[in-house]
Amino acid sequence: MNSQAPMNMPAPAQINSALLIIRIASALAFLYHGSSILFGAFGGPGPQQFAATHNMPVTVGYLVGLAQFAGGLAVLTGILIRLGAACIALVMLGAIFTVHFPHGFDVSNGGMEYALTQLLLAIALLLTGPGAYSLASRLPAALRRW
Repeated sequence: MNSQAPMNMPAPAQINSALLIIRIASALAFLYHGSSILFGAFGGPGPQQFAATHNMPVTVGYLVGLAQFAGGLAVLTGILIRLGAACIALVMLGAIFTVHFPHGFDVSNGGMEYALTQLLLAIALLLTGPGAYSLASRLPAALRRW
């Protein structure tokens, strides 16, 4: 019996490598945007200006920034990835329905294309977990499922 994966199925190492690449791509965007909102980094608005721009309470500005930054960190490291991916998914749902949806799909017109892509990536990571190439294996077993 052949122990290799069938030709049409990627090997586990390929799947784990793909998950790592997806995690890095998604996490970098959320670390950037989250630090922009939460800390005003990279010329970002900070939580007060973010909230004011979107006619929301300042608390929402802090929560959105924290969800993006901490979610990005969780996705990047794989530690508590499901919790981080859930935070990102919630923020992307909020972004889609409060900002992007009225502008349609095309991101160049302010549409939901990019936010929807990030939402779907977060859902995929929520379903799969981080893969083998993460720091999650260093956590106690009870925390690894998160």
